[in-house]
Amino acid sequence: MLFLSAALSLLSVLVRKERRQLVLTARDRRKKARVAPRRIAASLAFATLFFAGAALSAGAGNGVVQLIDPASDSAAPADTTTTTTTTTAATSATADPTTDPNDGSPAEQPPAAEPQSSQLSSAAQTTPPAAPASQSPDGAPSNMNVAGVRSTLKSRLHAGLRKPGVAATAHARPGSAQMVPARLLRPQVPPVVKAMKVAPLRKAVDREPEADEPNVAATVWLYRDLPDPTPPSRRLKPAFAHQLARVSKRNHVDWALTLAVLRARGDRGAVPASGAQLRTLTTRLARQGAKRDAWGSVLSLEGRTSFADRTIALKNLYRAVGLKALVKGFDWDKPHLEKQILNDKRITIYPGGRSDVENHRVNVRVLAMIAYLAEAHGQVTVSCLISGHRLYARPGVISAHIYGLAADISELGGVPIIGHQQPDGSITERGVRNILLLPAEMQPRQVISLLGLGGPSFPLANHYDHIHVGY
Repeated sequence: MLFLSAALSLLSVLVRKERRQLVLTARDRRKKARVAPRRIAASLAFATLFFAGAALSAGAGNGVVQLIDPASDSAAPADTTTTTTTTTAATSATADPTTDPNDGSPAEQPPAAEPQSSQLSSAAQTTPPAAPASQSPDGAPSNMNVAGVRSTLKSRLHAGLRKPGVAATAHARPGSAQMVPARLLRPQVPPVVKAMKVAPLRKAVDREPEADEPNVAATVWLYRDLPDPTPPSRRLKPAFAHQLARVSKRNHVDWALTLAVLRARGDRGAVPASGAQLRTLTTRLARQGAKRDAWGSVLSLEGRTSFADRTIALKNLYRAVGLKALVKGFDWDKPHLEKQILNDKRITIYPGGRSDVENHRVNVRVLAMIAYLAEAHGQVTVSCLISGHRLYARPGVISAHIYGLAADISELGGVPIIGHQQPDGSITERGVRNILLLPAEMQPRQVISLLGLGGPSFPLANHYDHIHVGY
């Protein structure tokens, strides 16, 4: 308060002096403003106020510490004790074997005097360091006070070290300086970072039958425009097509069989053979009786049944679509193929499916496949195209029937699929095998029945009465 009053007095004197000078020099106040003494006075006043506040805060802080920390109250009388009291305390500390600094074993104390770890840490933090003996004015009493403080700290440390787990650490190296574990000096506070709760895993969802079958991948249908099964590079040249038909007819061999042999051998170009090669091939086929037994005549060429099966499948496909479709493409020949299917007595289609074909809603691949099965088996019954089929094949997946990319076959060769799905040469097995023998450009993505014969074919229990063919 004294500093505060002095600062205020000095400030008032300076202000009066400055006001007097301003009155005397009122005319030149704007031109010559003397601000240097004012700034110095203001700075000095604020500095005085700062130090006065700091002193006041320090005094108030000491008072608050004395009210909160009881150890400071006990430390004050210890500094003002007489020589006799200090000597007595030092004598008792010397007589107590627990205060020997060279003794490494902790002495036993009454249970009521055992401090907690928090009290130990507070004592270690609030007790000021003892001054050296050379700085005390009266020598012996100062040394006695230091010894008393040290004995008190040592007894508290020994009481904390007697706990299980701490004693083993304390007696690890006899004769060495005892180290206080850091956990005794740290306050026991809860952890800042809490353990995160892990959410339980989601329940497994039942997969679709397509995904559960071995070696079968589930098909996700997307609406897309499929390209022509016969790209321009695979189409026959018109001149070669005329030559093929003329040479085959001269030797009494089906042109489709001659072309199928060339394709099965690997001739993929627009002109798979020359005129001489065509004559040689058709002559050999005619000698082997191709008109009576096409499969046997082809088998005599290569000697492999797989080659003969594939050749006959290609022959049936080429005969079903016609020579013009192989020259100009399947898409170009789609109107002719639709009329052929609708007028073919070997093909039976339900009324809704016939309407789908008439309205050009069925893909040309499906039309060619139906004609192919009629050529291979002599008769085919289509039970479902687009009309009459549900929207979804399974939850969330639109059926290929909706896009005109699938057909359900219920009869082949006049034999119903239901009740004839045995894997021992049944009509279902023969039909599935014929579908799998189609070339890559005509190979479907799904062939579903009660039989799984590899490739895109796999069984499903709800296809007991038909064969599903989807592109």
